[in-house]
Amino acid sequence: MMTAVVSSNGITFDIISLPDFTNLTNTANLGNGFFQKIHPILYILIIYYCMMKKKNDAIDMGGGISNDRHGKIQRRNADPWEARPLADSVLRLIWTERLISRAEIARRFKLSRSTVTEIVKDLLQSGFVIERKRGKSQGGRRPILLEFQDEIRCILGVDIGATHVNVVLTDLQGRILERREKIHPVRTDPEGTRTLIFELCDACLAAWKEGNGRLLSIGVAVPSPVDPLNPDWISEVVIPNWQGRSELGRLNRQYNVPVHIDNDANLGALAEYRWGAGRDVSDLIYIKIAHGIGAGYILRGEIYRGAGGFAGEMGHMPIDSSGEPCVCGLRGCLANYVRARALEKRAKALIDKFPDSVLSDTQPTITAIEDAAIAEDPLALQIVQETAEYLAIAVAGWCNLMNPKMVVIGGGFSRIGDLFLKPLRDHVQSFTHKSPVAAAEIKTGELGSEAVAIGAATLALEEAFATANFFRN
Repeated sequence: MMTAVVSSNGITFDIISLPDFTNLTNTANLGNGFFQKIHPILYILIIYYCMMKKKNDAIDMGGGISNDRHGKIQRRNADPWEARPLADSVLRLIWTERLISRAEIARRFKLSRSTVTEIVKDLLQSGFVIERKRGKSQGGRRPILLEFQDEIRCILGVDIGATHVNVVLTDLQGRILERREKIHPVRTDPEGTRTLIFELCDACLAAWKEGNGRLLSIGVAVPSPVDPLNPDWISEVVIPNWQGRSELGRLNRQYNVPVHIDNDANLGALAEYRWGAGRDVSDLIYIKIAHGIGAGYILRGEIYRGAGGFAGEMGHMPIDSSGEPCVCGLRGCLANYVRARALEKRAKALIDKFPDSVLSDTQPTITAIEDAAIAEDPLALQIVQETAEYLAIAVAGWCNLMNPKMVVIGGGFSRIGDLFLKPLRDHVQSFTHKSPVAAAEIKTGELGSEAVAIGAATLALEEAFATANFFRN
């Protein structure tokens, strides 16, 4: 896992991954013509090879590397929980199980009861765990059950979109305690966006009991790839007015807690995997259709970020070598046909053919198109059909090569439901072999517009659990 972390000691890095053996961004040296000429499925195959090579290297190396708070490199085991202090592993188990007895903990970890008693004593003193009630008897006295306290701390999740900022305050089970959102020209007003983030964070903390005193950490989702070696960098292609700098380290200085940053689609995938539509699967693809289009991949229960943090840029997968130029420099990218601006442009072009459409009397925004499609407006449904066909090219490629258990559709288009899912499924079936399609369930996310913000908070939560003895701090 690769995550840029801003800690109380400044900017550090937490890289649970493999050594960087390749960086797909360097393929730009081959020239744009290379990507314009290869078939989309071959494009995916190249990425798949790199992903699997990286996974195999991880197995060969026995894990990845991480930088601690003091910048010292430490090797992590393939299973990060094997090397954790025992108390951390027990706490994680109690958090997962919700209610569990000391005897069951001893059985799970093959520990003596005296050892478990000492560990639990420490956890009870931290306040993260309490003795709740007695469980069912297994032949003797009814055991006292231990319960994790979800509201002992809180986490801020910040979703920075292209046109909005959404902040949620969650407990330690991903449940929203407070929420604030505001439309804002994020792409053109970086300083105003930073000020707004502080305002919304302060409002959430002030509205919840002892919010400032209980804040554990902050997660931030950005509409850009995140480079783990340069966490302050933000794509100038996506939001050029930010001039390549997010300056999100200010959050650490303001609130004095760790700040964890990742791509918005990655965090939407994490949220749906942990709390939403994908909580029962270990391999899924999350696709977010909004101002742009991006994808987050959960492989074997972990976010796959690629060698340099650039995995998931599905919008810049070329699907038409003779298509229009894209802002990324390539031609015929998926984003040219599926992102918000492309759909709005297409709606304007079709208005003359659908004079009775509700979109003919207004400026066709992406939200208006979604609303019209839900109302079964013919023009909007035509756009939905076209969008489903274009997106199916990318989805089919991943189903053929990756064989995911689930494909989750997020972003505004998920509101359309089966009116979008049915043509998408039909087109995917026509582009793929039967077996991988049968294994992949295509559905909309369960967390709606909050998925990315919840995912940001979930990232911060998981990083807290990955910090040794965090409950003592």
